[in-house]
Amino acid sequence: MSLGDSQSNGDSARSDDGGYGGTGQTRTRYHDQGTGGPYGGARRPKSSRGMVTGVAVVALLIAAIAFANRGGDDSSNSASSTAGSGSGGTSGSAGQPDTAPTAASGEQPVTKKAAGIPTGFAHNREGAQSAAANYAVSLGSTGMFRKDTRDSIVDALFTSEAAAEQKPLLDKTYSANLLTRLGLDAGGNAPEGSTFVSRVTPVGTKTVAYGGATATVDIWYVGLSGIAGEKSTNPVTSSWNTWTYDMRWSGDDWKIVSYAAKDGPNPVPGDDRAADSDEITKAIDEYGGFTYAR
Repeated sequence: MSLGDSQSNGDSARSDDGGYGGTGQTRTRYHDQGTGGPYGGARRPKSSRGMVTGVAVVALLIAAIAFANRGGDDSSNSASSTAGSGSGGTSGSAGQPDTAPTAASGEQPVTKKAAGIPTGFAHNREGAQSAAANYAVSLGSTGMFRKDTRDSIVDALFTSEAAAEQKPLLDKTYSANLLTRLGLDAGGNAPEGSTFVSRVTPVGTKTVAYGGATATVDIWYVGLSGIAGEKSTNPVTSSWNTWTYDMRWSGDDWKIVSYAAKDGPNPVPGDDRAADSDEITKAIDEYGGFTYAR
């Protein structure tokens, strides 16, 4: 029984022979065309005043969204960054933990690079976050799987003391056994006709603690790793992780002192079709990376 049937049965008067008024017909009472009842009755046209008001509200909403996305003026950005990036996650006036602002600061992160790695970040919270994001890209690159380029990356990103400690540890991490299990040769190269993929794309950064000369920064990122090729037994897959860098201002730039890693947060996987090896290889060859700014 439909809603319409139920409504008509309650409003119709029937005679003993099943019809209305002895005519053998049934009368159905429809909703008043001007009431806009709950089951789809027609509504009265809106007045021109109501339409103008609605358009004005939509226009104001769009303007407000555009202003918010612009990030406000310099003073509002500074206040927001100070509140959102406090040491250890300070609490707001309502007793809730503050979060880092999602809008970009508008500051250019760097003006130069050394060995392809951005250098010369600002000596502030945003500069530490920008440095951490760009350093994550280098530490997640294919260069880390080759001894010579790995040492160059470590020397560029870590303090001199930390670099001396990290090099032998990383040599053990990127061992010949690991390279073999990944399908690479002793030099960190993929088989002929295949492409080794190792990329890190930062999704967001957060200042955990800041002390002027020191900073602790979290970098949430998605990583791609594997070998793209017709005969590959280690296809390119994605993973979500968070790196935490303890950093120090040294030599007019931010340098890593130590780091830690953990899994996630992991989004729910989608139902997207997986690309074949040729598509992945083409994408890796054609799409370059970014210089990340906070």
